[in-house]
Amino acid sequence: MKRGSFSAIASVAYKEFLHIYRDRRVLILLLILPPVFTLVFGHAFEAGEMTDVPAMLVNRDSTPRADRFVELISKNKTFQWQTQPPTVVGEEDLLGHHVQAALIIPPGWSDSLANGDPVPLRLYLDGSDTNSADFLEGSVLKTLGDFQLSERQVMIDALPEDVFELAKKLPVQVRKQFVSMMEPWKTDHKILYNPQTRFIDYVLPGVIGLILQLITVTLMACTLAREREAGTLYQLMVTSLRRREIVLGKIIPYLVISIVLILGIILLAGWHFRVQFHDPGALALICFLFLLCSLGMGLLISAISRTQTQAIQFSVFFLLPVFILSGAFAPLAQLPQAIRYVSELFPLTHFCRAFRLVNLYRATPQYYAEDLILLSVGVLITFVGAMILLKRVEQ
Repeated sequence: MKRGSFSAIASVAYKEFLHIYRDRRVLILLLILPPVFTLVFGHAFEAGEMTDVPAMLVNRDSTPRADRFVELISKNKTFQWQTQPPTVVGEEDLLGHHVQAALIIPPGWSDSLANGDPVPLRLYLDGSDTNSADFLEGSVLKTLGDFQLSERQVMIDALPEDVFELAKKLPVQVRKQFVSMMEPWKTDHKILYNPQTRFIDYVLPGVIGLILQLITVTLMACTLAREREAGTLYQLMVTSLRRREIVLGKIIPYLVISIVLILGIILLAGWHFRVQFHDPGALALICFLFLLCSLGMGLLISAISRTQTQAIQFSVFFLLPVFILSGAFAPLAQLPQAIRYVSELFPLTHFCRAFRLVNLYRATPQYYAEDLILLSVGVLITFVGAMILLKRVEQ
C-alpha cells in the first residue's frame, strides 16, 4: 500500500476518532457498559451448587425409621426445609406454599420397607426451571441412598448370632457374592477439560462475544448511516479517497477501541472470576478475526441503511438470533439439526467454538483451523460487500 493510501486512511480514522471523542454518549457506552456487562453476565452464569432451596417436608409416617430419615435429610444443605404437619393439604401447590419442592413421607412407609414392598416417597418439583428439577431430585435420591445404607447396617446389627454362624458355613465365593451385591457399585470417574465444572469457564466466550458484537456491530452500523443523514457521505465519496481507504479508515478506530475493550474484559474475568487463559497467541488471533468480522458486519449494515434508526433496527434483527442460536450459552448439540446448519452462518458460533477448543480443551490448531478459515471468509465477504455497496453511493 502506498504512502498516500496510509495518509488517506489515517485522515479518515482521525476524523472518526474525533467523532467518538466528541460524542459523550458513545464514550460512556464504551467505558462503562463492557465492564458492567462482564460482571452482570458473569455472575448470572457463574452457576454453582444450589443451596438453601425452599422446600416443604411432610412426615405422615410417625415411626422411628421415618424420624431417622427426616433427621438425615434435614442436614442436606441443598434444601431449606419447612416442616409441615401431617394434616397439611395441597402439597402439590408449590406456588401457594412458596417452595420449589415438596417431599411427602406417606403413611405406612416404614412398614412397607420391612415387608419388602417399599412404597415410594412422593416428591413434587418445580419444573419451570428445566435445569434445577433434575439436580434437586438427584440430591434427594443421594440422601435416600445414604439412608438405605445406614438402615441396612442397623438391620445387620440386629440379626441373631445364629445367622452369622450359618453365614460362616457358606463357601467363600458365595459370601463374596453377597458382599458385592450388598455394597453400592461405583464408577472411578475423572472429569476432563473443566475438572471444576465451572459454568463460567464454559460460557465466558459467549459473554465476551455478546458484549463485543453488541457494541461493535451497533456502533459500526451507525457510522455510514450517520454520514448519510448529515449529508457528508456523498462529499466523502467524491473526494480522491478510494473505497477501501474509506472502509479501512472507518474500521480502524473501532478496531483499536475493541482491542482495548477485549483486553479489559479478559483482565476483569481473570481477576474477578478467576478464569485462566491458555495460549494467548491463539486466543488473540481468534479474537482479532472475530472483531474484524463483527466490524465488517456492522459496516455492511451501515452501507445498506439510510438512517441511524434503520441501522440499529437491522443490527437488532441480526443480533437477536445470533445470541440464541450461536451456542454461546448452551451446546449446539441441543439444537435441531436443521437449526445447527443456520448457526454455522454466524461468526459468534465459530468464535465460541474456537475459543473453547483453545482455552478448555488445549487443542492444537488442526481442531479449530476450520473456524479460523470461516471467520476469515466472513471478514472478506463483509468488507467486499461494504465496498460494493459504497460504489452505489458514487453513482
